[in-house]
Amino acid sequence: MFDALSDRLEAAWKKLRGQDKISQSNIQDALREVRRALLEADVNLQVVKDFIADVETKAQGAEVISGVRPDQQFIKIVYDELVQVMGEENVPLAEAQNQTTVVLMAGLQGTGKTTATAKLALHLRKTNRSCLLVATDIYRPAAIDQLVTLGKQIDVPVFEMGSDADPVEIARQGVERARNEGINTVIVDTAGRLQIDQDMMAELSRIKSTIEPDETLLVVDAMTGQEAANLTRTFHEQIGITGAILTKMDGDSRGGAALSVRQISGAPIKFIGVGEKVEALQPFYPDRMASRILGMGDVLTLVEKAQEEIDLADAEKMQEKILSARFDFTDFLKQLRLMKNMGSLGGVMKLIPGMNKISDEQLKQGETQLKRCESMISSMTKQERKDPDLLASSPSRRRRIASGSGYKESDVTKLVSDFQKMRSLMQQMGQGNFPPGMFGGGNPLAAGNRPSPGWRGYPGGAPPTTKKKKEKKKKGFGTL
Repeated sequence: MFDALSDRLEAAWKKLRGQDKISQSNIQDALREVRRALLEADVNLQVVKDFIADVETKAQGAEVISGVRPDQQFIKIVYDELVQVMGEENVPLAEAQNQTTVVLMAGLQGTGKTTATAKLALHLRKTNRSCLLVATDIYRPAAIDQLVTLGKQIDVPVFEMGSDADPVEIARQGVERARNEGINTVIVDTAGRLQIDQDMMAELSRIKSTIEPDETLLVVDAMTGQEAANLTRTFHEQIGITGAILTKMDGDSRGGAALSVRQISGAPIKFIGVGEKVEALQPFYPDRMASRILGMGDVLTLVEKAQEEIDLADAEKMQEKILSARFDFTDFLKQLRLMKNMGSLGGVMKLIPGMNKISDEQLKQGETQLKRCESMISSMTKQERKDPDLLASSPSRRRRIASGSGYKESDVTKLVSDFQKMRSLMQQMGQGNFPPGMFGGGNPLAAGNRPSPGWRGYPGGAPPTTKKKKEKKKKGFGTL
């Protein structure tokens, strides 16, 4: 999403490397790169002008901190300004006290509004808030059916009166039903158009005045760049919105929408859509987004993703199995699927600091290797998964698994051998014994992919890297 912007900003930092301090003369080249980066990311022109002016003022007035290089200091200034532009802090969804919270969803067609409605309901349900969805889009073919299908998928009821009823009346009765049944939050999905027109605005106004929502959220396609900010401003001026949801942030968007919406419209971004699945909705945190833009990763979001998927009791049992060398293929398969639930490998890796430079080709190889492992393990019997030694001593079993998974017997042999080595290493680590060279060697499950880099904390320094290992490094990306 922000790869091009991150690369451009990195070029700006390089302009200051080797300098003794930030000065009027050496900062101009860096500012020129930042300006170019923002414009190429389709950030609104006025936002770019204000951003550069503020960064320049703060950079020139910054005191030199002992032990901090000028480029590092400049990065901190840019980071702070990015956070400021995007809104400084997360703005949570409103929650009415002692009554039903009403959320009105608005937006143009094609922005993913109906899907975002279901995503928001699922997000709220995870926080123990009961929800009711209301389908008022009577114009788009199958819009009501789509919302009903999504509601069943996330186990949230949908109120609808068919395509012949008045949208305002549907919204009124839906909110009334939610209040009568004591439902915490009702989310009203409205009709969109291909472009803003008076009929749509008039209908939205009537629905809003009838149900008096606590939140009016505009769903905006992030791939429209700075036009997303202009659209948000128009809706805000004519209807009055309380926030925006940026969708398709996992696509080819260049980041301009995220950096422009708050400044141009005055409305905060409350959520971002990062995928097609109903689970792919995240609260918007300006500081975390700034970290991603600058290639620093987003550990907090990664931890939250893991917490949603990992059961603490299961994690403790798994740790005990690993340390006692009882970790088997069933456990490994469970971990593979757990990681898949957290999102794509590329999406997860981009949240880890320092991993933003991994190429798409390396990520693709990693995804392929994970699928290979899963396919081979799925072709094993329950007994074989629990006891990998059965496979080590039986060529016929390995041939059967290879045939069932569509791979070669040598692939299965390699998987079993690497798994046993990994289990042995885990046991030694649990006992506090770190075999020489283990941190500079390859990942046992990488099955031929590049070894992990030497660990700088290794006693006596990082193990020496041989020429052969360097050549292997170029070939691909280890899986786990």
